[in-house]
Amino acid sequence: MRNFWLKVDKTLRHHGQQALRGLRGLWWDIARPGTDRPIFVIGCSRAGTTVLYKTLAASPELGSLNRETHDFWVSLHPLAEKNWDTHALSAQDATPKEREAVARYFYTWSGNPRWIDKNNQNGLCVPYLQALFPEAIFVYIKRSPEDNINSLIEGWGKEGKFSTWSDDLPEQVEIDGGHYTKWCFFLSDGWRQYLKAPVEEVAAFQYRAMNEAIMVAKAAVPSDNWVEVFYEDLVRDPVAGFRAVFHACQLQFDVQMEDLCRNVLETPYDAFGEIRLNKWKGSRNREKIERMMTQVEPIARAMGYAP
Repeated sequence: MRNFWLKVDKTLRHHGQQALRGLRGLWWDIARPGTDRPIFVIGCSRAGTTVLYKTLAASPELGSLNRETHDFWVSLHPLAEKNWDTHALSAQDATPKEREAVARYFYTWSGNPRWIDKNNQNGLCVPYLQALFPEAIFVYIKRSPEDNINSLIEGWGKEGKFSTWSDDLPEQVEIDGGHYTKWCFFLSDGWRQYLKAPVEEVAAFQYRAMNEAIMVAKAAVPSDNWVEVFYEDLVRDPVAGFRAVFHACQLQFDVQMEDLCRNVLETPYDAFGEIRLNKWKGSRNREKIERMMTQVEPIARAMGYAP
């Protein structure tokens, strides 16, 4: 009987949320409340984007869907219409109609004209997102190449989690001699050259491609709308690290948020084991990662990591 009532409660909540979204949509169509300084968390996959997103989303000043939004964004620009070449979008891809559609979508789901978004592909779309929302704030999280590549390699071993979007990919993936058969995380220009590559080369390519795209896009974003944070700083001192990010995003950092940040590393989001620095040194991937360092050293240096 208890399970029955739990199902009833879940069903009622589901339909209640649907009704609420419908009412918000009607209000949007009438009042046009607009969008206020949306925040986009960007960075390479496995760089700490999720913990940054979840922590910022805990602010009562922000609306959040509390989930990845890849499917929504791809519905606006299907990969098949771009020959599956890349997730990247340019300023020319943005239209006033899309701004309206995106703003309405996030408002109806979150109930807040100021909201935060994160997915694995947004870092390739900064020019597009800025064209849609010139007032947007971009929060770029950076992670050392060794630890980031190690986590990417581990992520490639969890295809069911990071490849759900690539089921219709029109290419045969045979990475590491066929050990990996689903493409994970995101597509960037040149990805087809790695269909049969060792997994560490794929991970190094993705680290380089994503961070290079972000660093190039940075030049066109006003400094007041651009926030950078090192993953390592959040791990060493999460309270100080998050406080700086909150203030840069024009968000309050009160006692409740401080308590949350003080304990955030004890409840990791999407982490593969304990959160700590230099995990790669004790990992099974160490030799593979060391071989890739010359390939990523230039972009890592530009990001602020000394060799």
